[in-house]
Amino acid sequence: MRRLYFLLPGTTPNFGGGGLWAELKTFNLARQICHAEIVTYRQRESDHIFLDDCLKESNLDDCVFVLSWGFDVAKLVAKLKRHHVIYHAHSSGYGFSLPSHIPIISVSRNTMGYWGQKSPNSLIYYLPNQIGEEFCNLAQQRDIDVLVQVRKSSEYLLEQLVPALQTHCRVELLDGYVEDLAALFNRTKIYLYDSAEYWAVSRVSEGFGLPPLEALACGCQVFSSVNSALADYLDPGFNCHKIAGYSREYDVQRILAVLNSANYPYLPDSWFEEYRAEKLEKGLRVILTEINAFFDHRQVTKANIAGLSWWRIWRLLTTRLLTKVQKKLKI
Repeated sequence: MRRLYFLLPGTTPNFGGGGLWAELKTFNLARQICHAEIVTYRQRESDHIFLDDCLKESNLDDCVFVLSWGFDVAKLVAKLKRHHVIYHAHSSGYGFSLPSHIPIISVSRNTMGYWGQKSPNSLIYYLPNQIGEEFCNLAQQRDIDVLVQVRKSSEYLLEQLVPALQTHCRVELLDGYVEDLAALFNRTKIYLYDSAEYWAVSRVSEGFGLPPLEALACGCQVFSSVNSALADYLDPGFNCHKIAGYSREYDVQRILAVLNSANYPYLPDSWFEEYRAEKLEKGLRVILTEINAFFDHRQVTKANIAGLSWWRIWRLLTTRLLTKVQKKLKI
């Protein structure tokens, strides 16, 4: 099994966020399978290798560089073109393309479908993000009626729905880092998440959407958008409710109805097993074994399957149209 170098811009708080925490969890899973290290490339850190120093090593044939930071991937691919590379794909829509010799591990089926169309000759795998064991339902009293994280929330949610709800119940707004989010979710009855607007403005997709899943694991009732990767696991009417449904008044009516309900339909612990470390480690082991075999094959064989370049798509479309015309002329 080749060594894995997980490339990150840095690991300090200025790079903090869902993407970094998710990648670090995957890194920790990989360490259970093979030798893995973090390599930074924007800032030097005393605890980690710096990419430019790493590339000075004479022999990197037994190493694989794992890329994940979407905005930097195109430049890193060009820099690492002589080396083995894996793209760990979170969000989609960054606009770059990938050659078929770079396997893709997607954290959502939404992203897997994106790359399945955009890079049909690449090896593509699915490995969802991990939720920590601390995210579980403690079955305790909940003193927060409605919880909202300000970041990524829509204007509608913050400026219309929240003020309307505040006249009826206790609403808590989070506008910063929370040390123990699992404990907060266990104090919360309803969690609101509406990120469709945020990602539309950002012009990339919701890569996974951990907060609604973590909230569900802690026993919260979730009202959420179902854009992009959220549709992987959210099922309105069955495990959640769709937010921003037609009118503010209808949202308020539905939220208060759930809040006043005596029977909360909690999901069983078994429902979350797909996203726990034990299941993910087994999946990652299978994926890395296949990718290592592919890199062995790549050393002796060149790619020879035609891709979907704009020129080839145009040619195929022209051929299809000519075929239709010829059939009509024969009738």
